[in-house]
Amino acid sequence: MIERALHRTAAAEDFVALAKPGIVSLVLITTLAGLYVGHRGLPGPALIFWTLLGTGLAAAGSAALNNFFDRDIDGLMHRTRTRPLPGGTIDPGSALAFAVTLVVLSFLTLSAFVNALSAFLALAAVLSYAILYTLVLKRRTPLATEIGGIAGALPPVIGVAAVQGRIGVEALILFLIMFVWQPPHFWALAVRHEDDYRRAGIPVLPVASGLFETKVKTLSYTAALLPISLFPYFYGIVGPAYLITASALSLAFLGMALRFFISQKTQASSLFSFSIVYLALLFAVMTFDLL
Repeated sequence: MIERALHRTAAAEDFVALAKPGIVSLVLITTLAGLYVGHRGLPGPALIFWTLLGTGLAAAGSAALNNFFDRDIDGLMHRTRTRPLPGGTIDPGSALAFAVTLVVLSFLTLSAFVNALSAFLALAAVLSYAILYTLVLKRRTPLATEIGGIAGALPPVIGVAAVQGRIGVEALILFLIMFVWQPPHFWALAVRHEDDYRRAGIPVLPVASGLFETKVKTLSYTAALLPISLFPYFYGIVGPAYLITASALSLAFLGMALRFFISQKTQASSLFSFSIVYLALLFAVMTFDLL
């Protein structure tokens, strides 16, 4: 009986790993910010709950689909070879069924308890990430990072749409911040694991174009993010506390990108780690300084 319970626990942990809870957490933070921005304050608890649940299910299903489609190359990379599918602890059929179930539950949840627009936006994010990015682009072109950013930029749009039932200027601003933030975030990771991506035959920017071009593009996107991150203030969404915090965070991000530009690969890890802190703090401050 004890062995059976341990087996069930291990299986549950494997399915949780398929859903990439770390990524889901960031998705929920940005979705919550979208809810706050769309409402210009705290929406009702029911709307928050159902929106976060539906969006979280979509993010988890999307991650599981990514794991399913990438199971062959994941087995070639040191960073990912212990994941449940290449590790053999979950069979591909079960993983696919799990992923599809999460996506269907997401669509039904958002359709029933939020609105149709948020449901279709969440579905669009799943299809963009799992099909456009993972299946069509990832193994063919380094542009996959930038085009694939569409999926990652949609969660705050879902939050705004859940409140407003439309895609307005607020949603577009949040989308733009997320879209520009993602490439330098990913390229820092790609530099850190360049050998892995090269071994798996994935043409990420450092593999396809070299370290120097990766540094140039990383610095360019980070520089562009500085003024874009201030759009919420100049559009009148947030107050001066956000302006000060966003300016400081974006300048720090730019400074770290500049340090990465003039240094060796070793700075990529700190840039990647800071990019996560940057996004979480930026959206957290945004929610607490709404006008």
